[in-house]
Amino acid sequence: MNMSNESILVILLVGVVAGWLAGKVVRGTGFGLIGDLVVGIAGAFVAAWLFPRFGIHLGTGIVAEILYSALGAIILLVIVRLIRGGGRF
Repeated sequence: MNMSNESILVILLVGVVAGWLAGKVVRGTGFGLIGDLVVGIAGAFVAAWLFPRFGIHLGTGIVAEILYSALGAIILLVIVRLIRGGGRF
């Protein structure tokens, strides 16, 4: 996976927005704002790597990047919540 410095910066900035959005969608995770932002950044990296491999394309531009990242962050928050909560959702 080749990424330029600009694409990494965009992923970081979009990940912050996506983490906030994912924290609003997946409520009750107990991570707080900073934790959700960190998970959002991780979700942005996961989405940037995983979704193109599956051929999932939601569009172009910053809105599509926010959607990718938010979906990645939501998936990560749900997985972490399931592991941390003992399998309960």
